[in-house]
Amino acid sequence: MTEKEKMQHGQLYDANNDAALVAERTQAKDLCYDFNSLRPSETEKQAAILEKLLGSKGKNCAIMAPFWCDYGYNIHVGDNFFANHNTVILDGAPVTFGDNVFIAPNCGFYTAGHPVDYERRNAGLEYAYAITVGSNVWIGAAVHVLPGVTIGSNVVIGAGSVVVKDIPDNSVAVGNPCKVIRPITEADKKTCFDRG
Repeated sequence: MTEKEKMQHGQLYDANNDAALVAERTQAKDLCYDFNSLRPSETEKQAAILEKLLGSKGKNCAIMAPFWCDYGYNIHVGDNFFANHNTVILDGAPVTFGDNVFIAPNCGFYTAGHPVDYERRNAGLEYAYAITVGSNVWIGAAVHVLPGVTIGSNVVIGAGSVVVKDIPDNSVAVGNPCKVIRPITEADKKTCFDRG
């Protein structure tokens, strides 16, 4: 198996000594650099770069610079996707977002992880597990989503959370580690701001 095939199958792989993976990351980071260097008013050029960079995207996709990712082709976003400034997506494995996903500033989605034992970690081995985010999700500022996590649909993740386990549909979840604190109910349609 190639290192890329190992990466795609959730096995330990060497990302730093494999010429093909290094070349793919370099290409993606060059596109991110070009994207981040554009003026905010250059929306057509931004959209053209995202077409080249992302694996797939729906209608009304907006990502605010700066934005960084590892490969790009593993990122799939639905309709009405918005990611605010300083979003980082380490996409060694697929990162999939449903429709109507809103991401606040300084958020990270990290499919990549490293072995706990130092021998394999020092040898440069890592793994990548997919991240899935459903539809109608709001991710608060400075949230970090770790490898292998699924966030359901109609979910709010509170600012500053570290999401290490799956979050079910129709819930508000916060904290480090992130935990569900309550369901989303009809009563939420009558309030404009919820301080938890």
